Amino acid sequence: MSIVFISDIHLSSDRPKLTDTFKKFIESHSSNATHIYILGDLFDLWIGDDDNTALSTEIKSILRKASNGGTKLFFQHGNKDFTLGKRFAHQTGMRLLPDEYLAHHMGYKALLMHGDSLCTDDIDYQKFRRKSRNPLYLWCLLKIPLLIRRKIASKWREDSTRAKLDKKNEIMDVTQTAVREKMLSHNIKCLIHGHTHRPNIHEYSFGKRIVLGDWSKLGWYLFLDEDGFDLRSFSLN
Repeated sequence: MSIVFISDIHLSSDRPKLTDTFKKFIESHSSNATHIYILGDLFDLWIGDDDNTALSTEIKSILRKASNGGTKLFFQHGNKDFTLGKRFAHQTGMRLLPDEYLAHHMGYKALLMHGDSLCTDDIDYQKFRRKSRNPLYLWCLLKIPLLIRRKIASKWREDSTRAKLDKKNEIMDVTQTAVREKMLSHNIKCLIHGHTHRPNIHEYSFGKRIVLGDWSKLGWYLFLDEDGFDLRSFSLN
């Protein structure tokens, strides 16, 4: 029995080989893993569950097959797919998780997050995040015709890429103060998150922070069994 955690796969129609790799990964691990947690940014861009592209149809099929086989699937929203909703979850058998979720497995307790809310030095992004996660904002956004939403999302992606070029790397990472406050508020010793694309295991006096990697140059996942946590990478070829 095992548990698998992944994030920041950034699936896109521009990278069909990545979709194939993701399919093989899910098929391989769903045969052994009882739970698979996707901690945000499964897609590089998601503008609503009504956008029935070839990519979304294929991913739904992959995930539904895994859930039908008995693997429990969980999803937290990332900054790229915060509009993913109940329809997609129902179609795939996934359970949508809140932005902060306590997972208990094999005697371990961990706080799961996407990680973007911990990057508190990035003031501009935090303003956008607060706005974009507002239920009224989301409701209004999803009422916009699909074609217009696609244009809005493309502009968001361009703006995000441009903004990253102008920001220091430190600003786009989590702050230790935010990490400490969050872990202490939940009274836990282990935090698992993605978002920053900086896979590592950090040890603090107040606990451990495990950062999942993005699937750009390598694939990354966190494996948990009776022996504990193991952060692993693999080739995307």
